Amino acid sequence: MKPCPTWKLPDTENPPSEFIDTIANLLPHLNQANSLAQMLWQRQIREPEMLSGFLIVDSYQPSSPFEFGEEMDWAVERINRARNEGEKVAIWGDFDADGVTSTSVLLDGLRQFFPEDLLDYHIPNRLTDSHGLHSAGIERLAEQGTDLIITCDTGSTNLSEIELALALGIDIIITDHHTLLDRRPPVTAIINPRYLPKSHPLFHLSGVAVAYKLIEALYEKFPEIPQAPLEELLDLVAIGLIADLVQLKGDCRYLAQRGIARLFQDFQNPANERRRPGIGRLLELCRKTGDRPTDISFGIGPRINAVSRIYGDASFCVNLLTNRDLNLCNRLAEDAELANSRRKELQQMVLKEAIEEVERLDLSTTHAIILSKPEWPVGVLGLVAAQLAQDYHKPAILFSIEIADRLRSQSPLAKGSARSVANLDLYQLVKSQSHLLHRFGGHPFAAGLSLSVENLSLFSEGINQQLNGMVDLRDRSATIEIDLACSVSQLGERLFKELKYLEPCGMGNTAPKILVRDCWFENRRHQNIKDRKGGKIRYIKTQFILKDKTSEEGIFGLWWGHYQDEIPNGYCDAIVELDFNQYCNYHVRIVDLIPARDRTQLSSTQNPTEIWDWRPPKPQDNPRDLALMMTENPDNWDNLYDWLDRAKQQEKNLAIAYPPKTVKHPVQIWEILVGIAKYLNRTSKTISLQALQDKLSLSPNTLIVGLTALSELGFVIDVRDRELQIHDLIRDRQLGEFPGRDRFLAIVEEEQFRQQYFSQIPVEMISRVVGDMEKIEAETPEF
Repeated sequence: MKPCPTWKLPDTENPPSEFIDTIANLLPHLNQANSLAQMLWQRQIREPEMLSGFLIVDSYQPSSPFEFGEEMDWAVERINRARNEGEKVAIWGDFDADGVTSTSVLLDGLRQFFPEDLLDYHIPNRLTDSHGLHSAGIERLAEQGTDLIITCDTGSTNLSEIELALALGIDIIITDHHTLLDRRPPVTAIINPRYLPKSHPLFHLSGVAVAYKLIEALYEKFPEIPQAPLEELLDLVAIGLIADLVQLKGDCRYLAQRGIARLFQDFQNPANERRRPGIGRLLELCRKTGDRPTDISFGIGPRINAVSRIYGDASFCVNLLTNRDLNLCNRLAEDAELANSRRKELQQMVLKEAIEEVERLDLSTTHAIILSKPEWPVGVLGLVAAQLAQDYHKPAILFSIEIADRLRSQSPLAKGSARSVANLDLYQLVKSQSHLLHRFGGHPFAAGLSLSVENLSLFSEGINQQLNGMVDLRDRSATIEIDLACSVSQLGERLFKELKYLEPCGMGNTAPKILVRDCWFENRRHQNIKDRKGGKIRYIKTQFILKDKTSEEGIFGLWWGHYQDEIPNGYCDAIVELDFNQYCNYHVRIVDLIPARDRTQLSSTQNPTEIWDWRPPKPQDNPRDLALMMTENPDNWDNLYDWLDRAKQQEKNLAIAYPPKTVKHPVQIWEILVGIAKYLNRTSKTISLQALQDKLSLSPNTLIVGLTALSELGFVIDVRDRELQIHDLIRDRQLGEFPGRDRFLAIVEEEQFRQQYFSQIPVEMISRVVGDMEKIEAETPEF
């Protein structure tokens, strides 16, 4: 069973008034900044100069690329010699988002200094190769006449491969951010922030940021050569930084902020005028605009990563990010979108199987979760390991076993991905078993490794022994740090604008966790996400409206990867993150929740809630202060239960007070919908989804089926900010029977049947059904 995390309430120390005044002076357009001030104070961002650089991007003074010292000098000198002598240069990248964007930054940047025919790049295949340099690739580059290899996001520990390259007459410059060996590799230059002190503002750079610093150094050294502005690379830098596991502090934060602004700026252009049409199309496909860090972490990043996870070869992602051909970029982006849909499905499948394996373990004596299966797809192991580490708060290492050809004598390899928790240095933990490994590499939070299957049990034993000896397990209990406590009425634009100054959030600067006490959930529904071809994938999300006594309207919310029945009935305490986009407006994402009775048991002396029938034409002079008025006609029992829960929470009775339901014939509703579509097409006006739903008396899901049917007729449906625009009607289309219309009519008829049923159902039957359900719940033991 997954352990329940401990919720840690924020420090109650209030910031001094002069601190709040300092923030108010820095951000004069904010009407109030008390919540922001509280969080900055809690996060030890207190000094005036630190505040200014943190809150206002233009106030931050970025570090010079030559802070890397003589290594940067050597790298710039060698690249300049290659340019002067017409040598062939190859970029060696990696297959994740940081590696792909690193490769793209070097490719775009070096194009300012080298002709196209002297530049090449290579990215290993995730499914057949491992991270880092490998001999076959180096030999192939040597055959092609390569004189210089510049790595990005990789290479720091590949001693034997570096020696092979030198023997073949190829010089190597390493740009990387992964853990270093004890001795410097024999390369021309190695630019790695791990040589710097931990307090240095460049220490946490990811691979793409290190690559950018190399190009920045070339721009500074030879300003007369490049024609394109250096800032055009910043959108790529932001994508790689936010998608990777690095702390967004110092220059990392600065570069991410500048890059997000660049990303959003380019997206505002028409598709054929964008500098990076591939990124623009990715944003369109994931319904993002590029102005938020979450547009990268939940949108662009997963789609870039999905390409290698599903296809193995991520080379076309570099083309997607750097090419200007609109048609090619659109096609590549569509391929990345489909790969991401498939990735979600595989991830859910492996996660389900992994959880089944974990539940068989004795977690009281298991310090690390180490699992293996032959059929698990290698590409999603890291994602599943991260989920397990988060859920069980133990380091997780998952392996897929590579079944060797029976004609070969060597033992099959187990290829794995590892993810850490808390402050546990995963790299050192895995390194402790290096005598058993075939290959490994990574950093303190994530690692990739491979070993012979016959060594798996020894490896697992060794890891658990290491943890048993080096870690106080009590210090690694799962904890969620709460930043603020708010009511639902406070979860909106005003608070969001305050907290937005903390962005971009990530490691070392987590997204604000907000506690909402005594809340409840209405209009809960889950759904499988569909891919671009309309096929369902086994990856679900639950949508809901979060309410409490301060807000009748509530706020829309999402719980990714969970079903609606996982949300308890009745009062809850919830930890949420507040977010905004043009499709969902201001909304929340659930981080964790518990029934309020698990915090404080509800009083057993509370009077039972009665259900009263006040449907017209009943007299209207009833004691309304004693009842919650149910004015909406439900169309399912869950909806009715939600109203009953609200009545209980408000310690009132429930009055069924909706009017008799009158419905139009489904064909008439279809004709009205078509008429509205024609009107909107003719006038270029818009209508809100809610207004259209109310006008047709349809549920949101049924309305979507109707809009899908309109699309089959040739209407182009465009939804922005929950406003619907319809245009480009194919004229003279027959409006008779066709599959989409028939499907819509059938669903409308079914929905109307349910509405009519609940419109006329006797209140005695409602009371009996509710009583039976409560009795079943009371008699069902909890495990």
